[in-house]
Amino acid sequence: MESVPAVFAGAVFTLFGGALMVWTGVRVRRAEPVAAGVNRVASTVLAAAGALVSLGLAAYCLTRP
Repeated sequence: MESVPAVFAGAVFTLFGGALMVWTGVRVRRAEPVAAGVNRVASTVLAAAGALVSLGLAAYCLTRP
């Protein structure tokens, strides 16, 4: 059974990673910059990588014993 802090951290990572992934996808789909003043490709890749790392941490927090 997961501990309460692990479940809370997993929920936070899930919400943040999911929101960042959706926000990045919407910005890319509308051809708008993901970050102001930064190369469009680099900011998209870094934002997507951050979202994937956050979702991976969520999976780790929610699946550890």
